[in-house]
Amino acid sequence: MPEIDIFGVKEILKQRYPFLMVDRITDYDDSHITGYKNVTINEPFFQGHFPDDPVMPGVMILESMGQVTSVLLGIHLGKEQGKKIAFLTGIDKARFRKPVRPGDKLVTKAELTNVRSSSAKAKAKAYVDDEVVAEAEFLTIVADTLAKDQEVSN
Repeated sequence: MPEIDIFGVKEILKQRYPFLMVDRITDYDDSHITGYKNVTINEPFFQGHFPDDPVMPGVMILESMGQVTSVLLGIHLGKEQGKKIAFLTGIDKARFRKPVRPGDKLVTKAELTNVRSSSAKAKAKAYVDDEVVAEAEFLTIVADTLAKDQEVSN
């Protein structure tokens, strides 16, 4: 399959700058994906985390991993995705192994482990220079939108 550049990623994901955390998808099929985020010193979170020793916050690593996983779910759903959006409902077994710093290429590899009509589960690992820096399981629902008073359940 051909790579998916940032413009193709934006066709699948609803996030936009400064919260778009995927630069390119390099490999994928119906159940596996590899994508990356180039981590630069210009990221807004580095202004405060930490100015003299910049480290990518764990929640932003998880966000990048989750967005790559959402692209996979969009590919899996294909035309069924339409204007639907994947909402994160849970993160299990999250572990952080090494810090991610400016200049790193954060590569996420994910696989769908369970897909139903309106929910999915995926395992993901993030790497820098082929070393695991984080891993987690992501739980999502697929919906048109969530009303303000609608509760997310899985």
